[in-house]
Amino acid sequence: MFWEKELETIKRGKLEALQLKRLKETATRVYNKVPYYKKLFKSKGVTPGDIRTINDISKLPFTTRDDLQKNYPDKLLTIKHHDTMRLHTSSGTTGKPKAVFFTKKDIDVAANNIARCLTMTGVTKVDVLQNMMSYGLFTGGLMMHYGAEKVGALVIPSAIGNTERQLMFMQDFKTTAIHLTPSYALYLSDIFEKKGPAFRKKLKLKRAYMGAEPYTEETKNKIEKILKLKVYNSYGLTEMNGPGVAFECEYQSGMHLWEDCYLMEIVDPKTDRPLPEGKTGELILTTLNREGMPIIRYRTRDITAIIPEKCKCGRTHRRIMRIKGRADDMFIIRGVNIYPQQIERVLMSVTHVEKNYQIYLEDNDKMTVKVEITKKLFDGNLEHLKKLQSDLTEKLRTEILVRPNIDLVEPGTLPVSEGKAKRVFDNRKIY
Repeated sequence: MFWEKELETIKRGKLEALQLKRLKETATRVYNKVPYYKKLFKSKGVTPGDIRTINDISKLPFTTRDDLQKNYPDKLLTIKHHDTMRLHTSSGTTGKPKAVFFTKKDIDVAANNIARCLTMTGVTKVDVLQNMMSYGLFTGGLMMHYGAEKVGALVIPSAIGNTERQLMFMQDFKTTAIHLTPSYALYLSDIFEKKGPAFRKKLKLKRAYMGAEPYTEETKNKIEKILKLKVYNSYGLTEMNGPGVAFECEYQSGMHLWEDCYLMEIVDPKTDRPLPEGKTGELILTTLNREGMPIIRYRTRDITAIIPEKCKCGRTHRRIMRIKGRADDMFIIRGVNIYPQQIERVLMSVTHVEKNYQIYLEDNDKMTVKVEITKKLFDGNLEHLKKLQSDLTEKLRTEILVRPNIDLVEPGTLPVSEGKAKRVFDNRKIY
């Protein structure tokens, strides 16, 4: 199913010509309208006139989250403050958030992109989408809401939390699709298991859209098995209009990134050099049709790769792989770069391991993984616990090249998050 078939299946040559046209327009606008960008361009010795091909984007300066914070609250706007319609923020590394402004056109573009996403997974006006994301300054709730309404689906703006009410709505209003974080989906999985198969049979759930935090294929498989629905991966960030930047189609072999709206690059996070398709690195995004607050070469800090092969669905917008992690989520132990998702992948593949875990880093590069295990294993047999502990240690050592300490705890011991889950606790005083 297509929302805009002509645009979604546009020939690559035409798409790249459109990208180049919009890139030139965007670069010219920020250069002429935003003093900070003019300063950045001059520091690199470039002007918008130097852009002759798409590859010339590598000549332009990066924009970082620190740049957004330095220009708080509204110094990156290309239009008058009163010509914007919406403000969203994302947390920053200092006290000030990253503020992103949207015009009516910007919101319409974001909603339209999400309409594309939902349509390619089969959502129509007969569906009921329960939106279990925050409706505050975070973009996840509102933008998905508008996209689902654009398709014609009935939207339940249930937001996060109040799980019993969420379950009541699912049953009473025959919810067919849910939008939520992976960590909350895992929490729901626990609830579903406790309620038993009879409860699940009362529901009409078909699809779950998960985003806002990275998760592994193993986690997805567990959620699908317990909730008995299809999980689709959604990628987005507030700086780029929120959810719907990239999304899985029916074939679920990577996420299509809407290239008429964003120009994507993959760079080596250490050297900043461009990487070819298929190579893993940091995703860099440039807005191509943002009206109020265009952003040039934004460092997302998300680690992924561009999939070079064509997709069976017929869409020509290239796909990115599942987000491996974030460059700033990565931690180093004994000189080894480690992502939490590597640890999660191992844990989720082992029998008797539950869904909740935490990683603690202490001085002298000591790493402890606390993980909940099933009640069945707490049967008084220490040999069973020792074997599981040993198995996990070896599997993790093989995956991350570091031998961690494993702390097995009873289910329900670790805190459960209804929003984004905090997995890593770095208590090191000496780095």
